[in-house]
Amino acid sequence: MSAKFDVHQEITDRIVAALETAGEFRLPWIRSGGSMKRPVNIASGKPYNGVNIVSLWVAGLAAEYPSHLWGTYRQWQDRGCQVRKGEKSSLIVFYKKLEFAQTDETTGETETGERLMARASFVFNAAQVEGFALQSDTALPAEPAFDPIERAERFAIATGAKIEEGGDKACYIPTADMIRMPERRRFTGTDTTTPAEGFYSTLCHELVHWSGAKHRLDRDLTGRFGSESYAVEELVAELGAAFLCGDLGISPEPRADHACYIANWLKVLKDDKKAVFTAASKASEAANWLIGHDVTAST
Repeated sequence: MSAKFDVHQEITDRIVAALETAGEFRLPWIRSGGSMKRPVNIASGKPYNGVNIVSLWVAGLAAEYPSHLWGTYRQWQDRGCQVRKGEKSSLIVFYKKLEFAQTDETTGETETGERLMARASFVFNAAQVEGFALQSDTALPAEPAFDPIERAERFAIATGAKIEEGGDKACYIPTADMIRMPERRRFTGTDTTTPAEGFYSTLCHELVHWSGAKHRLDRDLTGRFGSESYAVEELVAELGAAFLCGDLGISPEPRADHACYIANWLKVLKDDKKAVFTAASKASEAANWLIGHDVTAST
């Protein structure tokens, strides 16, 4: 008898494998080529959320797909397209509401309700189908022309966060409810990011931390992760920053301080198959909440 397919474990294993092979200072959702936009479903036109963003980014990076558009076999057929023979699908998860009835043996009373059950779904990238006019994401007509740095500046101001530049460390200071950033002129850029992209991607990381304050999203991970909550909060901030960078059209900056967290993230993910689902869900919530402050950034 074959073992039951566990979608939580399968997605976690794929993300763990990507983390382990991405390199000491590199994360699998930071790339120099391909699409860094949020993955979008071809049928609904809506972006994926939570762990599905990470799962599809990892799959897209491994195969170097240039598009952020995904769909099931049938969804592509409905668009008049055909998935090429031999193409390998990528895994996502969706939750289906199931009704249940439970009878109390003592009282005989029956309780009814709904449960969310995780279900696996398999999707294909636009680069894997025939009959679809594949375009570079930089030329997709659905995205208005913009200067990504101006857009990032506008977004940061729209959040209303108190941001001060000075010192040599980027951090969110809860006691003062403010973000401190090194002066932007101190950012030098990397092989994959400009100095400005480095500044704004770092700022996005701190804005995700800022969003979790009690009087905002009230993100407290201690009850779920205990002593590992700090490492998981850093994963939430890193994922949230990557989601925001995808929305804003800027490349996240690879940071050397990732190395001290990656080992902790791997331990948490290996010990708890649902940890990355929680982290990605919280990151998606934070990114959506932050980007929602700027109507111009989501249109």
